[in-house]
Amino acid sequence: MRPSAATRALLHLANVAVILFFLLPLIAALIGALQSERSLQASTRSILPPEWTFDNFRVILSGGAQKGTIFDQATYLPDNVKKIYYALANSAVISVSVTLLTLVFASLSAYTVVRLHLRWVLWLMNVNVFARFVPVIVLMIPLYVTFRRFGLLNSIWGVIIALTGFLLPYGILILAPYFASIPRELDEAARIDGCSRFSAFLRITLPLSTPALASYGAIVFVIAWNDLLIPLILNNRAEFMTLPVVIASLVGDVHVFFNLLMAICLIALAPSVLLVLLLRKFVVQGLAVGGVKG
Repeated sequence: MRPSAATRALLHLANVAVILFFLLPLIAALIGALQSERSLQASTRSILPPEWTFDNFRVILSGGAQKGTIFDQATYLPDNVKKIYYALANSAVISVSVTLLTLVFASLSAYTVVRLHLRWVLWLMNVNVFARFVPVIVLMIPLYVTFRRFGLLNSIWGVIIALTGFLLPYGILILAPYFASIPRELDEAARIDGCSRFSAFLRITLPLSTPALASYGAIVFVIAWNDLLIPLILNNRAEFMTLPVVIASLVGDVHVFFNLLMAICLIALAPSVLLVLLLRKFVVQGLAVGGVKG
């Protein structure tokens, strides 16, 4: 039964409302990043600023070397702005490494859970599920003490290992139902043709699981790219900071650099948006299949 015209109109209106709900903060950040702090604080009622400028992006992308017209008289700029390229590189290395490591280990673990049916593996998986209910902030002190003992503080690898460990159980829970939806007969046929179990996993299961791997990889990348707590706890040197840590450092005790904050937020948002746009076909397909199978 087709919905009536009034129902369709209400659905379209609801879709527009949801889209605006997500876009309005981005539009506000874009408008704030393209104006000076003086014009931002001059009038709280006007939507569009009286003047437009790219000086906020110029300051950030030049590492504070080019201040532009609105920062010529500024006596203070955050030192972390000068380390923006270190933060970009650190965020990229951490996000890509965490994504690759979690994809490798989560796919192997999920395949083991689905195909081998080992009791201790299923028990360990259930323990991981219950462990996810513990707030992450509760684990920060033990994590800090452990990583200090192993010399992993103020290092990129410490953040990579911590994020991989926290995100790996989610990958197993996401990929296991998808692997279970793949007929076991395909693996058995491959093994009859001479493939080992691992070779059948590489040649049969992984190619058929591309949508699930792409959707989980995109989710992991976005989470690792935007994570603030773990890099903030484990690293306190400027050369090891990530973009979220730099953004948080712009909120000071005396002054908040709203315009620079909005400009860096837009720069930090670009890789995540680009990745989702490139993988949107696989992400939608993987989430849709994962929601109805298994």
